[in-house]
Amino acid sequence: FVYCINQQELAFQLSSLARKMDWQKIYCLEDKLLQQAGVSLDERIVKEGLADCDVSITGCECLVARTGSIMMSTAQTSGRTTSVYAPIHICIAYSHQLVHDIKDALQLAREKYGSQLPSQITFATGPSRTADIEKTLVVGVHGPKEVYVFLVES
Repeated sequence: FVYCINQQELAFQLSSLARKMDWQKIYCLEDKLLQQAGVSLDERIVKEGLADCDVSITGCECLVARTGSIMMSTAQTSGRTTSVYAPIHICIAYSHQLVHDIKDALQLAREKYGSQLPSQITFATGPSRTADIEKTLVVGVHGPKEVYVFLVES
């Protein structure tokens, strides 16, 4: 989790992390998300080859404080797969997108979309966990192994 006081700090923190982790292929379909922040990762940003990328970047519908969840939907430019195929998912969110609990998140979706709700709404709460094979806990089998949330003050 990275809290950013403004867009400039987001640009600095995200660029620094990308260099430190040496991510070469950063998958992002949401141009506006990076342009707003002035993030200069142009040479590393790809729009194809999600299966081969190092990391994916998406926005979100909202963040749920109580559960630590990211609410995403198919109405977003990134669609269904961007946040789950890459080994690392980065979500960029703004403080005005922070809600208290799941009930508030669903209410927000109803207010935003009315009767035209997206075909899928997902709540992601960290790496997947499963213990369905011999009751041995395995983390990160489905979806990303790491999740970073950058919360920017609105």
